Amino acid sequence: MKNSSSTVIPISAVGRARPVVAVPEIAVPATGLLLDRLGRPMTDLRISVTDRCNFRCSYCMPKDVFDKDYKYLPHSALLSFEEMTRLARLFAAHGVRKIRLTGGEPLLRKNIEGLIEQLAEIRTPAGEPLALTLTTNGSLLARKAGALKAAGLQRVTVSLDSLDDAVFRHMNDVDFPVADVLAGIDAAIAAGLGPIKVNMVVKRGANDQEILPMARYFRTHHGGKVVLRFIEYMDVGATNGWRMDEVLPSADVIARIHAEFPLVPLEAATPGETAQRWAYADGTGEIGVISSVTQAFCHDCSRARLSTEGKLYLCLFASAGHDLRPLLRGTASDDDISSAIGHIWQGRADRYSELRALHGPDDDSGDAGDKAPRRVEMSYIGG
Repeated sequence: MKNSSSTVIPISAVGRARPVVAVPEIAVPATGLLLDRLGRPMTDLRISVTDRCNFRCSYCMPKDVFDKDYKYLPHSALLSFEEMTRLARLFAAHGVRKIRLTGGEPLLRKNIEGLIEQLAEIRTPAGEPLALTLTTNGSLLARKAGALKAAGLQRVTVSLDSLDDAVFRHMNDVDFPVADVLAGIDAAIAAGLGPIKVNMVVKRGANDQEILPMARYFRTHHGGKVVLRFIEYMDVGATNGWRMDEVLPSADVIARIHAEFPLVPLEAATPGETAQRWAYADGTGEIGVISSVTQAFCHDCSRARLSTEGKLYLCLFASAGHDLRPLLRGTASDDDISSAIGHIWQGRADRYSELRALHGPDDDSGDAGDKAPRRVEMSYIGG
């Protein structure tokens, strides 16, 4: 039976966006260091360039919801590359140092290389180029890797949930083969898009038997140029039928791998890093685990998310966004929009994962005061 539309936030009209953003009366200058109410800086911006994807993974875009009748955003609603770049410059002035392009599947956006070229020209207040990365399911990576690198992209993260072809085809639900994703990873390495991260979403009973095969493969292939990361199955959105008993805690993932390949913990590479890092004791590389369900890391989250039609989200688990598009397409100046962005971030107090740990997954008391908010879908604002 198809999920009721009452449980899904329609992408074509994410109507739970907060009122249109206004320019604050008191200007918020761009100083290169913008802090929220919990003292967290804004250093990372994730830009969703499309709400479409060619996979139908059950934990993200299940086929019974995202079917042939699903209404995606019209092209006129999407931000142009120039609009995305304009916003990116303003975010950089506030302290953003890294931009990740996401989707949906970002490589479906026509001429994505043109956007990358524009973003590569942006500099931080200190004159440094931004770190530019992209997350992809790998389906188009083999044909696009060289052009992405030439445009200025530095790294890619590839989603891959199994090396077993039958399991992988079942999970992507469009019968896409593992071999083509692996070919994309090879092409990305050859193009110099590294080090590459491979993300595996672990769902108990679906693909947890693939943890060790994935670890074995990426330990011995690519000469340390790929870092494998295991992500706990998360309660993002309303369409994936999330249940806590399908979550395999990262501690269990580490225990399984450690039993075969001893691991030692590593320090975080950067402040606010989402993954806990572990090195193989024999020096053959490292893995990471992202534990947003069992070990919340809200306390140092420094990420903002921009949807493909210009709504600013302050948390992956948010139910509402701040609509910047009217300012972009109106008469607002760069200073006006920059001040609005600063005002929004200064009011941020989101910490959904920490509250979930305290009160359970149905508690949304920290989310903008909504009594029963519906969280936005991960496919809409990226993971």
